[in-house]
Amino acid sequence: MSVLQVPGVANIRDVGGISAGTSRVRDGVLFRSGHLAHLTAEGDEMLRARVRRVVDLRDDTEVSAEPSALHDVPTTRVPLFLGSVASFFAEDFSLAGMYQHLVDDAAPRLIDAIRVIAAGEPTLVHCTVGKDRTGVTVALALSAVGADRDEIIADYALTASQLPQARTRAVVQYLQARHPDARNAIDLATASPAPVMRELLAGIERRHGSIVGYLRAGGLTDAELDALGRTLVE
Repeated sequence: MSVLQVPGVANIRDVGGISAGTSRVRDGVLFRSGHLAHLTAEGDEMLRARVRRVVDLRDDTEVSAEPSALHDVPTTRVPLFLGSVASFFAEDFSLAGMYQHLVDDAAPRLIDAIRVIAAGEPTLVHCTVGKDRTGVTVALALSAVGADRDEIIADYALTASQLPQARTRAVVQYLQARHPDARNAIDLATASPAPVMRELLAGIERRHGSIVGYLRAGGLTDAELDALGRTLVE
């Protein structure tokens, strides 16, 4: 994987280079990031040179508040949360609980996002900070094509170090004031601990036999799985 410097975008990287059996994930086919609302003109030009499709996992409220500044790249909206993001903070979900909610309740939408990746065009997947919804989607796509588990988890865990420090400080102050008794709020907003992703993927495998089994159960076809492999793996 390679961290990119694109003006106006946080937590952006190419996941190419991750081991996949005897091969590796292709460079330049799957990117992940935070939102694109603050993309500069220079950043816009850089992304348009690399990316042919965008998958935006945010809900309508998030998109309205921070619309994308990327021009002329088709975007597929796949809101993964049926409720608002704020509800997870209000109900004091843990990270593990929120991720379990995603894989249990948003499977059809996760698969819709993976279908866009499988179509074969260089694709950027993003949510607000590129941590949770993006992290789960990318981890499932990579797992489905046999990418190395430890490297998938390392890619997920990298996010916490890529979030702008000023943003993290502001979020922590806001959450401490708004949810002073919440045990999980700060982790929800800022953390990407490797054990949480490791256990999420292991739990899916215990219930479905494999990540591919989970995706098949949700409606991803063998032809789509083959296309995903051809897209992502050298």
